[in-house]
Amino acid sequence: MAPAGARTPPRSGGVGAPVRGEPVLRCDAPRVTRRPLLPVCAALSAALLVAGCGGGAEPAATPSTSSAVPSPAPSPATSPAAGDGEVPAATPSAEEPEDDGDGGGGDGGAAFPGDASPDTAAASAGAQVTVTDVRTGRHDGFDRVVLEADGAGTPGWDVRWVDAASSQGSGAPVAVAGEAVLQVSVTGAGYPYDTGVEEYAGGPVAGQGTGNVTEVVFDATYEGTTVAFVGARAEAPFRVYLLQDPVRVVVEVADAA
Repeated sequence: MAPAGARTPPRSGGVGAPVRGEPVLRCDAPRVTRRPLLPVCAALSAALLVAGCGGGAEPAATPSTSSAVPSPAPSPATSPAAGDGEVPAATPSAEEPEDDGDGGGGDGGAAFPGDASPDTAAASAGAQVTVTDVRTGRHDGFDRVVLEADGAGTPGWDVRWVDAASSQGSGAPVAVAGEAVLQVSVTGAGYPYDTGVEEYAGGPVAGQGTGNVTEVVFDATYEGTTVAFVGARAEAPFRVYLLQDPVRVVVEVADAA
């Protein structure tokens, strides 16, 4: 027993234990109430489902700004000229063949646009040309004879079938192979010393590979006319026309019937 007047120590009940006779203070923390998560999960799942369905829609196609470039229209086809690549300066008729060279080609079986009567054309005023070359060529249904010239102005011509070939001025006979003779007279011609152009000095030109023409014999120039003789197997229709750049008198003789 403790002496009288001594103070009784508090009874230990452990750290923080209340002292007997003193009021006890309570400090209760608020209780947290946990709500079930099922409704929240259900709402979230529904939202994700709606978003997933909406995302699967195809986006509207964006109109293309590029426009189709139209293909250029094909150019008209052009036939390359054979031989010399001659281009007609004046078309004598609508049936003029597109092939204007001295080589193969021609009308493709069309009727020959010519006859056997004389063919003439006047030279331009003051024309003075000199024949510089003579050549032949084969075409479909006819032969071509070309007399190329150079000088001033435009030559004319007088072309006809004759009984025999005779030289200008002298009248001496001229030998020409074949059964018929086509005389080609180029008018508006000048002597080389007047035109300054060297005249053709070659011999007879054989009609190699031709159908009717056998050869061409160049005669001479006399008083404004240059003459050449075309030998043929038989008289047949012919036609004459002029080409430019260079100047050429062209004679076409149809095949013998």
